[in-house]
Amino acid sequence: MPKDAPVDPRGPRFSAWMTTVVLAIVLLTGWWRLLGAQTVLFAMCAFISLKLNPWGHVYRFAIQPRITPTTEREEAAPLRFAQGVGFVFALLGTVGYAAGYPTFGTVATGLALVAAFLNAAFGLCLGCEMYLLLRRYAPALARPQ
Repeated sequence: MPKDAPVDPRGPRFSAWMTTVVLAIVLLTGWWRLLGAQTVLFAMCAFISLKLNPWGHVYRFAIQPRITPTTEREEAAPLRFAQGVGFVFALLGTVGYAAGYPTFGTVATGLALVAAFLNAAFGLCLGCEMYLLLRRYAPALARPQ
């Protein structure tokens, strides 16, 4: 897994807002293909690079130049892990909806929505917290070899 540079923490929060909107649309409509697209986005960010996130590009080019600069930075590894957690729940939701189990799809999507909203609204990244717990209690699992 390549190492991403530290990021402005406002970018992931903006991405979390966009993800919240996408997941809310899925829950309201049952549009599992949109959830499938979000699943692919989670996978690209988790397994390749955060730089592939289109919401990050929108933030960097349209929003960041218009707001006060910050020197605050977040490490990318917890964010990528969180994207991986989002990938798992979005994949479960996509499979649930596509296989004709809308309740399963709704529950998995709802859990992903809660996590995205907590990050967007309160800066509480559940996947990042999971990453930190793993690093603390199972260091060999959290660090790439």
